[in-house]
Amino acid sequence: MHAGFHVARNIAQYMDLSLQSGLRQQEQCFIGEYIVSSSQVGSVPFVPETAFGIWFLRTHTWEHHVLRVAIDDLRRLIDTPLPDAPVIVDAGCGQGISFRLLAAAFKPRRIVGVDYHAPSLTLAAQAADACRNAVADIELLHGDCARLPLPDASADIVFCHQTFHHLVEQECALAEFHRVLKPGGLLLFAESTDAYIKSWVIRLLFRHPMHVQKSADGYLDMIRRGGFRFGPANVSLPYLWWSRAKDFGLFERLGLYRPQPGKRRETLVNVAAVKAAADAD
Repeated sequence: MHAGFHVARNIAQYMDLSLQSGLRQQEQCFIGEYIVSSSQVGSVPFVPETAFGIWFLRTHTWEHHVLRVAIDDLRRLIDTPLPDAPVIVDAGCGQGISFRLLAAAFKPRRIVGVDYHAPSLTLAAQAADACRNAVADIELLHGDCARLPLPDASADIVFCHQTFHHLVEQECALAEFHRVLKPGGLLLFAESTDAYIKSWVIRLLFRHPMHVQKSADGYLDMIRRGGFRFGPANVSLPYLWWSRAKDFGLFERLGLYRPQPGKRRETLVNVAAVKAAADAD
């Protein structure tokens, strides 16, 4: 079955479920005994996701065709030794779908999930409970990526997957990733480019701050300027079917069109970048 079928099915399911759900009515949530009201969300500059976007992050397509594929690719790009049982900061962890996949890929002793969307953190708490047998220590923090509520040099890995295109203060967030990483720590960065985010279908179904979107080269330049090092072997430019909003890869599948690197607008960029020891404060 072509993976594109899952997208059509997901949209159809959402249109049905949205009539029954209260996603748009979520004004506050509880995480343990902590309550976050919708009025607090407005204190940080960001563009709220649509109800469709929040729902889509729970689908098979998101977990298996987006998130799992990105983690596998990022793992392949790493060419430095990884510490045993690392501490991972999942910046923009959303609903915590990544926790189980990160546990399988890196065998961490601790995962710290950070997100500013409080209702998603409620679902992330459920995801954390479901994988306690793989990672006993999973902490969830309600916070802004541009002001991480974490101490300096406290993480071995910062995992940032499909988060930056939601952020307004991108340079501040990158500086925070640099700050919380230990010297030699690893930034695993996977992002959609402006070519994808500004496509008609994404603009229709999702919401993003359009003025900060960047090309693949733009993101790579920003990461270099932010004090990280990486080489060509640490970068990939996937051209996955779901990132081609023009035809979702159908023309290539039919043999009608096979876009080549250098002759296409890149839609995704993945990089495994290192905070050099000399960059430590």
